[in-house]
Amino acid sequence: MIVLFGSRKGGCGKSTTAVNVCAALANRGNDVVLVDADPLSTAAKWVLDRDENTDLAKVHCIQKYDNIRDTLIDLNNRYEYVIVDAPGKDSRELRTGMTAAHKLIVPFKPSNADLDTLDDLQRIIVEARDFNPGLEAYGLMTMVPTNPVIRERKEASEYLKDYPEIGLLAEVICERKVYRDALPEGRGVVEMDNPKAASEINALIQRLF
Repeated sequence: MIVLFGSRKGGCGKSTTAVNVCAALANRGNDVVLVDADPLSTAAKWVLDRDENTDLAKVHCIQKYDNIRDTLIDLNNRYEYVIVDAPGKDSRELRTGMTAAHKLIVPFKPSNADLDTLDDLQRIIVEARDFNPGLEAYGLMTMVPTNPVIRERKEASEYLKDYPEIGLLAEVICERKVYRDALPEGRGVVEMDNPKAASEINALIQRLF
């Protein structure tokens, strides 16, 4: 299965969520490859750090840019799960990745700056489905404040109703320091001592796979 993490704006926790999904899948005994298609190379650096600790479950990684369609299709024949980290912008990697992916996950913060990108992204999804009619697209709310009085989460949910091509996942990723702490260690939060963060990722895994 090919799962593409992509958005039209950076800073939404896209790479962080992608690597955490990889770590969780690997810990469940799955054969996972992470495709870093983002020139920032956040995901690839995470794998390099991870490889230094042989006690951690293996996550394979390749870096591929420009047209990634054929690469994804080939990897899908060799691995159980192909997780793709595309650039946080409208890019060739994002568009060609959509033509091969089974699922597109669109991470977004509950903020106006992130929500304003959804209109253009929905158009890109519609165009991609001309080549890949089975593409499923889901919005994933990330970096959500844990403060229960904050209304941003509810408002973002209402906003997404205007974009029927992007189904909103009930699962959310909250703003937690442990996500930042785990990244330079090459770990996922499921490998850290933080049950709340681990439960967020496990719930997402349960929903997607």
